[in-house]
Amino acid sequence: MSVDAHIEKLREKHEKVSRAVEQAQRAPGASDLEITEMKREKLRLKEQIERLNA
Repeated sequence: MSVDAHIEKLREKHEKVSRAVEQAQRAPGASDLEITEMKREKLRLKEQIERLNA
């Protein structure tokens, strides 16, 4: 897999997690822990993308 393809996959995952965070924040029964874990995953993906772009 090329670096560009890997970056694209990471971006897709980042977007998916971002949508899940937004949805969870609107849901009345979503736990703060679950949202926090998703935000950490989103940040981890963003950092990986930035490292590969450098």
